[in-house]
Amino acid sequence: MAGYLPVMLDVSGQKIVVIGGGAVAERKVLSLLEAGAAVTVISPALTAVLSGLAGEGRIQWVARGYQHGDVPGAFLVYAASSDPAVNEAAAAEAKALGLPVNVASHAEAGNFITPGVLRRGRLTVAVSTSGAGPSAAAEITAQLADILGEEYEPYLDFLHMMRSEIKRQEASAEVRRRLLRRLGQLDVLNQLRQGTFIEWTPETARAWIAANREE
Repeated sequence: MAGYLPVMLDVSGQKIVVIGGGAVAERKVLSLLEAGAAVTVISPALTAVLSGLAGEGRIQWVARGYQHGDVPGAFLVYAASSDPAVNEAAAAEAKALGLPVNVASHAEAGNFITPGVLRRGRLTVAVSTSGAGPSAAAEITAQLADILGEEYEPYLDFLHMMRSEIKRQEASAEVRRRLLRRLGQLDVLNQLRQGTFIEWTPETARAWIAANREE
């Protein structure tokens, strides 16, 4: 079994080449656009969704099949055509150039796989079965969605706001650690679940920091 290294990549503005224009490629492209990538799709035809994205200028469409020489300059390559031979040829080119490549038709032909993803604002949870079964990964991701509800998005926004305020107001590393520890003990998550949380103003945040500085 391949041992995969979990990594969160910043692909904003990066050129990503997707080979193929079908349903599988569509899922890859939508995920990449959500992450802010600059996507180039190489395919003779596109799904209706991808065609719409091309028409809006949100993706670059090269309206032909893959040709050797299409992947240099890419940050990542997704070989997601309906032809396994095309996918493996693109993967071979990408690997020869030292580029990370995902192969939809045969995961072992590439050198990275894409996990199931659950997003709750700042929270990103990735689920991988190491290629054993995409449907199992999707089922596990759905189960996690029930556990990690929508309240995690405002909760993490709250923590981020408070952490930023603590870092801005406190020069002492020891005091910052104390405040962050106490911040984690607040019952904000349950209050959000119950609908009783009242959003903190900057004045509330400053008052809480002042009240919790000392041991």
